Amino acid sequence: MNIGILSKRKTMFTGKMKQFFVNNKGFNVKVYTLDNLSINDTLLSNDFFVLKSKNIFFIYAGQYLKANKIPVIPDPETSFKQKNRVHSHLLMKRAGLSPPHIYLSTVETLKKELNNNDFPLILKPIMGSGSKGVKLINSFKDFSDNDNKRILYLEKYIEGEHYNVYFIDDEICTLIKPPLSHEHVDMEKISTPLDVKDFIEKWRKYLEGNALFGHIDIVREESTNQLYAVDVGSFPEFSQWQLDNISPVEAICNLILKKFRDFHNI
Repeated sequence: MNIGILSKRKTMFTGKMKQFFVNNKGFNVKVYTLDNLSINDTLLSNDFFVLKSKNIFFIYAGQYLKANKIPVIPDPETSFKQKNRVHSHLLMKRAGLSPPHIYLSTVETLKKELNNNDFPLILKPIMGSGSKGVKLINSFKDFSDNDNKRILYLEKYIEGEHYNVYFIDDEICTLIKPPLSHEHVDMEKISTPLDVKDFIEKWRKYLEGNALFGHIDIVREESTNQLYAVDVGSFPEFSQWQLDNISPVEAICNLILKKFRDFHNI
């Protein structure tokens, strides 16, 4: 079997996946990065693709492949919606995950609509996920000159305990994380609360088979104990996975293979 992997890098989780498919399954694997990817018919010699990165060029490649009947896992359309903050917010809202209130506007318009009680806010890139490019806004003084020239995506900042929640099939790993931090900082594993488990189940059910694995960043508001989903990801690095009975690489590769076989009814 020939497998393609669309990824920003050839190392880390991508490298481990390639090693598993080659050494444990005897498959041929080619990793496509920004350095060697060209979207054309040469890609169609692969039996299926793994979409490791949500970089827009890789998503375009995934859409091209899907249009040519080549399975892509995770689904490129669903992955795009998790990368685009507006689509992501709407997905979480429709799934019943209670995302924070958002503002999508220019600074000049916001000055007419907001008052001091509406701060703090979180400024996030419209295209992106995780903590990259995320900034806390405590007042209008925190906006840069560049912010004044574009449409901004902002979320109401929720004061409370922040969770990074991984899931692989039915297995859930919940960790307490520092606010606004990336996936690779030190985190404390806790037993998954029932309402957090319910969030994961709602998300997976809403995506109807397109969430074999992933993560959700969740905040438990200090004043109300209510949960808010603030970010979702289709394929994290699982660098903080702390369930010793599950190997993320082996489990995810096997889920991907099962999805491919289900696609072909084999």
